[in-house]
Amino acid sequence: MLSRVAPWLASRNENGTYAAVSVRVLGAADTHALRELAMEDEVANIFLLAHLDGAGTAAPTSSGASIFGVFDGGTLLGACWAGANLVPVQLDPDLAGFVAMAAHRSGRRYASIFGPADAVLSLYSRLEQLGHFAHEVRSRQPLLAISGAPAIPANPQLAFGQMADFDRILPACAAMFEEEVGYSPFLGGQDYYSRRVAGLIRQRHSLVHVDGSGAVVFKAELGAVTSAATQVQGVWMNPEYRGLGLSAGYMAAVVQLAQTYAPVTSLYVNDYNKRARATYERVGFRQLGTFATVLF
Repeated sequence: MLSRVAPWLASRNENGTYAAVSVRVLGAADTHALRELAMEDEVANIFLLAHLDGAGTAAPTSSGASIFGVFDGGTLLGACWAGANLVPVQLDPDLAGFVAMAAHRSGRRYASIFGPADAVLSLYSRLEQLGHFAHEVRSRQPLLAISGAPAIPANPQLAFGQMADFDRILPACAAMFEEEVGYSPFLGGQDYYSRRVAGLIRQRHSLVHVDGSGAVVFKAELGAVTSAATQVQGVWMNPEYRGLGLSAGYMAAVVQLAQTYAPVTSLYVNDYNKRARATYERVGFRQLGTFATVLF
C-alpha cells in the first residue's frame, strides 16, 4: 500500500519503504509520544493539543472518539483524531492511506476532515477510493497567525459573551454555521449545538458585541485554546453592519482578548474569501501554512 515515503521520516529503509508500518488506536500509554509529536507544530495541531490538555490522555473518550496512531515498529510517525471529524496530526501524505483504511474499517461516519492540506487531501483521496464521497472540498485555506499587538486599534465594544445573552448569541452562531456550511446546525435537533454554544460562553471562549437593542453585531469563538496558541473560529458580522469597515477593528479586539490566554492567535480562512483575507492582513495576521477541509 505504501509505495514511497518522505526521505526525512525515521526508519525509512534503502528501498524507500517501511519494514513494519501499522495503525492502531492509541491508549493512555501513548500520551507522551502523541504530545511530543503534536508539539512539532503547536499552531497546526492545536485541536489535538487542546484535547490532550483537557483529557490528559490519548485514550478513547467516553463519547467514542479515538486517535489512530501510525507506527513504524515502535516509533509513532503520525496520528489522526477520529471523532465526529478526522483531524490528521503530523501525518505525512504517504502514510494517509493507512489511516484511511482504519477509519473505513471502523464503520463510523465523519462530518469532515480538516487540518494541513497535504495530509487532508491525501486522506480524502484514499477514502474516496473506499466509497466515501464529499459534498464539498475546500482545498486551499491559508493558516494565519499573529503574535504581538494588532496593527490597528481594537474595537473596545467586543467582550467575552455572557450566559445572560445566550438567547441572542445562539441564533447568531447558527446563522454563521449555515452561511459557512450550507445547512442548519439544528438539523436533527437543537440540543447538541446549543450545549456547544453554551459551553463556549461558560469557558469564556465566546467573543461578542451585543448592542443596546440586544442585537449581536459581531461574534467569534476561540475554538481551541492552549497555553501556546488559540484558534479563532466562527467569525460572523451581522448582515446589517457589513460593508461599513468594522470587521478589522473587531478582529483586532479578538486578538487582544485571545492573547489573554496565549501569545499566538491563529485561524484558517477559505482562499477565495478575499475580503476576509484583506481584513486579517490589516490586523497583522501572516500565513504560516495551508489547511484544507473536506465536508461530507
